[in-house]
Amino acid sequence: QVQLVESGGGLVQPGGSLTLSCAASENIFNFNAMGWYRQAPGKERELVATITVGGTTNYADFAEGRFTISRDNVQNTVYLQMGSLKPEDAAVYYCNARRLSKRYWGQGTQVTVSS
Repeated sequence: QVQLVESGGGLVQPGGSLTLSCAASENIFNFNAMGWYRQAPGKERELVATITVGGTTNYADFAEGRFTISRDNVQNTVYLQMGSLKPEDAAVYYCNARRLSKRYWGQGTQVTVSS
């Protein structure tokens, strides 16, 4: 029903920057919060950053100061700006949306950090 489509992943060198996009199929005001998660091979999916409908943002410790989550309510798109990328940032990044007790996920976009 709800569709989230991530884009913007790719290969970047350590220290580089990348911006991910998550396009939602409906008005993102319908969601209490949206966020980005990531999962590296052999690891659990972990929270990267979230943004509430009220604009409150939260970041994982590893993302603080390097990543910025934002949203465009007109375009129904959430962004994740990533800077100073490290090899350990390599993962599949997933967009998440929450409305009350329901949660939705995108298919993910691959981020590779390598020289």
